[in-house]
Amino acid sequence: MEKREFRAESKRLLDLMVNSIYTHKEIFLRELISNSSDAIDKIYYKALTDENISFNKDDYYIKIVADKDNRTLTISDTGIGMSKEELEEHLGVIANSGSFAFKNENQLKDGYDIIGQFGVGFYSAFMVADKVTVVSKTFGSEEAYKWESEGAEGYTIDRATKDIVGTDIILNIKENTEDEKYDEFLEEYRLRGIIKKYSDFIRYPIKLDITKSKLKEGSEDEYEEYKEEQIINSMVPIWRKNKNELKEEDYENFYMEKHFGFDKPMKSIHLSVDGTLRYNAILFIPQEAPYDFYTKEYEKGLELYSNGVLIMEKCADLLPDYFSFVKGVVDSEDLSLNISREILQHDRQLKLIAKKIEDKIKDELNIVLKNNREEYEKFFESFGKQLKFGVYSDFGMNKEVLQDLLLFYSSKEKKMVTLDEYISRMPEEQKYIYYAVGESVDRIDKLPQTEVVKDKDYEILYFTDDIDEFAIKVLMSYKEKEFKSVSSGDLGIEIDENDKDNEKEIEENKDLFGFMKETLLNKINEIKPSKRLKNHPVCLSTEGDLSIEMEKVLNMMPDNPNIKADKILEINVNHPVFETLKSAYENDKEKLKLYTNLLYNQALLIEGLPIEDPVEFTNNICKLM
Repeated sequence: MEKREFRAESKRLLDLMVNSIYTHKEIFLRELISNSSDAIDKIYYKALTDENISFNKDDYYIKIVADKDNRTLTISDTGIGMSKEELEEHLGVIANSGSFAFKNENQLKDGYDIIGQFGVGFYSAFMVADKVTVVSKTFGSEEAYKWESEGAEGYTIDRATKDIVGTDIILNIKENTEDEKYDEFLEEYRLRGIIKKYSDFIRYPIKLDITKSKLKEGSEDEYEEYKEEQIINSMVPIWRKNKNELKEEDYENFYMEKHFGFDKPMKSIHLSVDGTLRYNAILFIPQEAPYDFYTKEYEKGLELYSNGVLIMEKCADLLPDYFSFVKGVVDSEDLSLNISREILQHDRQLKLIAKKIEDKIKDELNIVLKNNREEYEKFFESFGKQLKFGVYSDFGMNKEVLQDLLLFYSSKEKKMVTLDEYISRMPEEQKYIYYAVGESVDRIDKLPQTEVVKDKDYEILYFTDDIDEFAIKVLMSYKEKEFKSVSSGDLGIEIDENDKDNEKEIEENKDLFGFMKETLLNKINEIKPSKRLKNHPVCLSTEGDLSIEMEKVLNMMPDNPNIKADKILEINVNHPVFETLKSAYENDKEKLKLYTNLLYNQALLIEGLPIEDPVEFTNNICKLM
């Protein structure tokens, strides 16, 4: 029997196959099962074009047999088989795909598509086997042939005996090494797991003998083992079923089976798209965030299938970061895959699918927001931060997509509201969308800076998440109304006669304010009479884009950049404290220094900022007492 050499630089290419192309050794079984599925598809197609051939789907299957004693794993199919010439052509030349040629020569119908494209998948068997034997009998022939190879050195082809049409691939599994345990590919549970993971939706039955136990005949406590042939794969994926056939519980069961989460999904989305780009998808919007969602360990992505064969467990490119909470599967026949079928090439089809998915998720969230507010608010409690991060990231590129999905607590409604709802209630003379920032709703509610806005009966949005103000700075405006912090220098509120009187106070008391500023050295940019305070004696406001809350967030970062906002100390000239300050300036400047430091520290405490010298602060209080 003559040994033949591989063509196509086979030694180097086969070495590349075994060591580089595939990331996980378990992939070999996916590739061989996909080849078997293709072989059955070819008989199906022949039956469509030749009325003398009948195709009874029940006669076609794939069988996996593990023999631990002989260390062999056999993958058999009842497909079209290969002749001697086809064994030579398809298995003797690496990267020559018989399936791809068949696909190009024939126009497939009825949703049957050939999986194989590159002609390299078969050789993945050498990742786990030191010898591969193929026994095949082609459709319409009485002859069977055996192809055998131990690797890149070459192969032999000889006559063989085989009763039925089809192909048997026998792998002699490698011995274990220190780094690799090849025994696992002879274990039932491992084989079953690989089949369920990658080939669960192959359209033909994949059979495996499963070990079971039963009571021995005539015994009450003694058991014996026996083998029972079982179909391992589901065959028909839920996403290829008609939506009208499915109930909500079918989607929920699929969600649980795929371990997408322990909660029930808030929303299930079933997509079936036909046309220039064909794909099916089932997407889930969860109710609750996974425990690791806001950590670096969390990995986004949808399961990606090509013709029912799993290509990627988490295809990140199918979801934008701000919708990373979405779980689900996408199956398409039109994707351009790379040679290993493991990593998707970044092509136009993938981007089109991703865009359609993004639009659908946004539409579904809007529907829940409008029709089931309570449910949406629960969802937003879990994932609202992620939507706000989406507004902030990428220089605000996605703010138009996300702005209508945001919720903030309202000072007037005492509940979460959308930006559109806020705008709809604005009085005609109100220039800005006002917001206040703090650690909690209760703390914000007591902020002195909110007094004048509330006095005008204007609504204020309360920002309690670290990301809120950063997101709003990027958003800048909504429906031509700018956002304005209640702590900003100019609130855009018309001043009344009493406020106009305050302008005189600046001129009359400029020496007092100058002395106080000098006392505080470089801690603040300016001291001035306040137009916003009604009942409180003092508060801090800011100039420029950086607010006090943003300063706090940035300084909590690991590198602690020690960034400072430009702060203004505002004094309520209508408060009794101001008269005390004027008197101290005239009669006791040392006491004025004491008062100035106390007021500054009081303003820091109101903002939740740390006091620079707590000991000095307590001593100053004692001096007053």
